[in-house]
Amino acid sequence: MNKKRVMFIASTGGHLNELLQLEELFSFSDYHLVTEKTKSNLYLKDKYKNKVSFLVYGTRYHLFTYIFKLIWNCFVSLFLYLKYHPDYIITTGVHTAGPMCCIGKIFGSRIIYIETFANMVTKTATGRLIYPISDLFVVQWESMKKLYPNSIYGGWIF
Repeated sequence: MNKKRVMFIASTGGHLNELLQLEELFSFSDYHLVTEKTKSNLYLKDKYKNKVSFLVYGTRYHLFTYIFKLIWNCFVSLFLYLKYHPDYIITTGVHTAGPMCCIGKIFGSRIIYIETFANMVTKTATGRLIYPISDLFVVQWESMKKLYPNSIYGGWIF
């Protein structure tokens, strides 16, 4: 039986921490993990070996450099997508995941977006972007169903 190719992608920090709560799903798929390269998550290279790739870390709070890093990450995302061509993209967001989800949608991957646990009453920018193109949009708070009517309530990842 061929395992489905699944790309798990999230920005570093809390979004990555949430995504890694799904680690037990890795064994059910031919997975690849994508996140931003920071000192705090270099351990992932040792833990996951050739199953992890890194994008350039960027924060939107430094707008000038962020734009260039975002453009670079779009090209790297396209390269990674074409290299692994996942059947599914699973993400907890934020900006690094947006381009990958858009690329995946264009090329026929199924998009599963898990809105962050951190938001109980407001939409995230990435959530607003990915909601219309997602195949499955999961919220971790019942209150978020009002903002995303076609989502499913999945409960907390933690």
